[in-house]
Amino acid sequence: MSRARPPPLVTGISPKEGAAWTKVTIRGENLGTGPADLIGLSICGHNCMLTAEWMSASKIVCRVGPAKDDKGEIIVTTKSGGLGTSTVSFKLLRPDRIGILDQSAVWVDEFNYYDMRTDRNKGISPLSLRPSNPLGIEIDKGKIPQKDIDQIFPGMSGDFTSENFSATWYLIENHTGSSFDQLKIGANNLKKQATKKNEGSLAYVKGGLSTFFEAQDALAAIHQRLESDGTEKVEGSMTQRLENILNRASDTADTLFQEVLGRKDKADSTRNALNVLQRFKFLFNLPLNIERNIQKGDYDVVINDYEKAKSLFGNTEVPVFKKVYAEVETRIGALRSLLLEKLLQTPSTLHDQKRYIRYLSDLHAPGDPAWQCIYAQHKWILQLMQDCRDEFLSGQRGGVRALDLEGDTRPPTLGRLSHTSSLNRGGSLHSSRPNTWRFETPQLVQFVGKLSDVVIGQLPNFWKLWISYVNGSLFSETGEKSGQVEKSKKNARQRQNDFKKMIEELTNRLVRLIRGALLPTTLPPAELNLYGGWEGKTELTGVWLTQIIHTVRGCHEALSALEIPNDLLQVISDLLLDLRVHCLMMTLLHTTEDVKRLAVKEDWVVDNEGITSLPYHFEQCVVQMLQSFKEPLESKPGEINVLQLDQVQDQAAELIVTIMTAFINCLEQLSMKTDGDIQVSHNISVDLSSPDRFAAAHEDFSPTSEQRLLIILSNCQYLERRTFLNLADRFEKHGFTGTEKITRVSMDAIRELDRKLFEAYIERRADPIAGSLEPGIYAGYFDWRDCQMPSGVRNYLKEALVSIIAVHAEVFTVSKDLVPPVLSRIVTSVADEMCRLMQCVSSFSKNGALQARLELCALRDAVATYINPDSNTSFKLALEALPQLHSGGDKKLLEELLNKFKSSMHLQLTCFQSSNIPLVKR
Repeated sequence: MSRARPPPLVTGISPKEGAAWTKVTIRGENLGTGPADLIGLSICGHNCMLTAEWMSASKIVCRVGPAKDDKGEIIVTTKSGGLGTSTVSFKLLRPDRIGILDQSAVWVDEFNYYDMRTDRNKGISPLSLRPSNPLGIEIDKGKIPQKDIDQIFPGMSGDFTSENFSATWYLIENHTGSSFDQLKIGANNLKKQATKKNEGSLAYVKGGLSTFFEAQDALAAIHQRLESDGTEKVEGSMTQRLENILNRASDTADTLFQEVLGRKDKADSTRNALNVLQRFKFLFNLPLNIERNIQKGDYDVVINDYEKAKSLFGNTEVPVFKKVYAEVETRIGALRSLLLEKLLQTPSTLHDQKRYIRYLSDLHAPGDPAWQCIYAQHKWILQLMQDCRDEFLSGQRGGVRALDLEGDTRPPTLGRLSHTSSLNRGGSLHSSRPNTWRFETPQLVQFVGKLSDVVIGQLPNFWKLWISYVNGSLFSETGEKSGQVEKSKKNARQRQNDFKKMIEELTNRLVRLIRGALLPTTLPPAELNLYGGWEGKTELTGVWLTQIIHTVRGCHEALSALEIPNDLLQVISDLLLDLRVHCLMMTLLHTTEDVKRLAVKEDWVVDNEGITSLPYHFEQCVVQMLQSFKEPLESKPGEINVLQLDQVQDQAAELIVTIMTAFINCLEQLSMKTDGDIQVSHNISVDLSSPDRFAAAHEDFSPTSEQRLLIILSNCQYLERRTFLNLADRFEKHGFTGTEKITRVSMDAIRELDRKLFEAYIERRADPIAGSLEPGIYAGYFDWRDCQMPSGVRNYLKEALVSIIAVHAEVFTVSKDLVPPVLSRIVTSVADEMCRLMQCVSSFSKNGALQARLELCALRDAVATYINPDSNTSFKLALEALPQLHSGGDKKLLEELLNKFKSSMHLQLTCFQSSNIPLVKR
């Protein structure tokens, strides 16, 4: 397209740089033929036609707009010349930000400042708009630790906006590496800023002088135009006429467009309201969103929205915002109450408790939610422990659990002690208890186990909650970490003694409840009603007490693992000591009762050693008792050895002596029972397969009283020789002191019983034999002074020897070790009686003396193996009472008759020969 004129050319601009809205003069060629010919003007890419004023074809005046580019060309467009070019450029200066309180000669757009104040994250203080580098020199931060600066300047700050501002701190923190010259430059910059500030209004007027001139020119032009109207006519001045015209135009417009404008105003109001709702929909929707999120359990979302709303509208003065925010606060108050209710609700996990405490802290709940939770947990645990006792006492747990011995739930000690197998020796004894017997757990044991479960299940979380409260980890996930942590630590320090009292109350309650159930005598009378009430329950045996010790010890170890101070757990240690001592004494007492009942287990069946199973039952009973002491006597770290306590040692030694004497009394009672009291279902002679025993035993043979005496004598010797010594060694290995006294007393008692039983047996067997001698001697009106020539030993002596042989057989059947002492005493009794009878004879004939000497010598020679000094003396005295044999024929006859007697009774007299006593297999 051909043009009538050349394109515009810009060759100069004045000034060449400036801020937005700076008035500039553009000079060039072909800039248009008039105002209508100018159709475009841009500076640095910004359209300036709105402020452009065409002066001539070589001059245009305008204001520079807020262009995006900092530097650009000046392009003029005309109808006649089209798009022009430029040989110069303009630099757009970015003005410094004008503070809210700063003076300005031009209108400042406050939109940015409004956005800052209503920022969703955080409002910006006007002080933050101040320059960050007041010295105007390069910042060189040092490496001095913050804590060192805090120690040097306590209570001061390096922030120059703070009331406690320290210039030295600021220089150390921001200009450690700056030179002295740079600091001098910074000081000059500060002086300039102060001078500029002091100039006040004068500097403000100087800076906006051009603006004042432009305003003055505009006012002068308006005034000149009004003056050019000249005279005032009837209708008044031009301004008066203009006002009248405008008023009539306004009335006419109102008449024409009142309805339309009304609808427009209503629409504008609605549109404005919708804009407000859309712009602040977060606040208006917040109450409903809070309600929904609470129902879903999204408390984190609620807290974040509340914090945002509080930062934006917490201090608002807009009525509608205040009303909506008040509703938000109402919902948040309800949420605080809900969270506090959930926090104090029991039971609850430690994770949930921490979570609710953090929520309440973030919502700035009044009081101290963490301490309220700790207090509520403390009361709840106390109530659980008391309810556990009341539940058992009221019989709600009446059904005790029956456990199979073969199951794994039984304690090892219980499994070892609850099943006592019978003795099976020589193939004659067998277990009579079935393998699948069951037992019931006593309520006291169940109560202690349940109580321990309550403590172990609840107290660790209670302690961990306190530790989190002390170290501030409860608030580690909140936005205000440092403040909340310090507040938590401060509160914890103030309540440390209160929490210590809580732990003491919990441990004391545990100990008192257990003492009330097991050791009521250790409680004051005033506390028995609260913690006692178990009088009707069955007394526990040592096995169950051991299980309780194991349970309480496990509870103590679990609490110690939490690093709870030992002084708070001392009451549990004291309880453990008392329980161990109580278990020791009760086991000894119950063992005494068990030993007293051992008499019913006597079956009178002897083995190759001449003893029954009763000593073995006794020894096994004591051994099992000692095995059950493993848990009570074991001393864990920090525990006392109960056997090192003098009082416990003395009581234990006395009870052990009681056990020994109880068994000895049991033996004595068995020896005194009549034949009608003995119920025998076994054979006395027993092991028929043994080649070392007589096989002439009859089935269903009941032991006589004399046989029972022999059996018990044999048992007494076995006890003295082995059992008591073995038990003394076991007592010593288990740490019991005073074993010498126990052994001495036991030995004395068993020897006394042995003596009594031995004398009783001798009395029963020796007296009949000795008593039969005198009637036998004088049978048939025999007279020592008038008798025939001896032809052999008379029958009374043979009968006496047969009786002695019967005693020998009876004793030997039970125990060969008893044969020598018994036979010696029988022979002594017979010898004493023969001596008495011989000494009572006033005179002997020759044949009578020979007959008496023959019978005395035959008796002496037959029992020579069992003659002791007493019986030997009796035989000598008896022979000395007889007339001496002077005739060689009498001596020869005596010898022949003796040999005849020995030959005729050789078989019977063989039992009296020591060389023929068979060895007994052991």
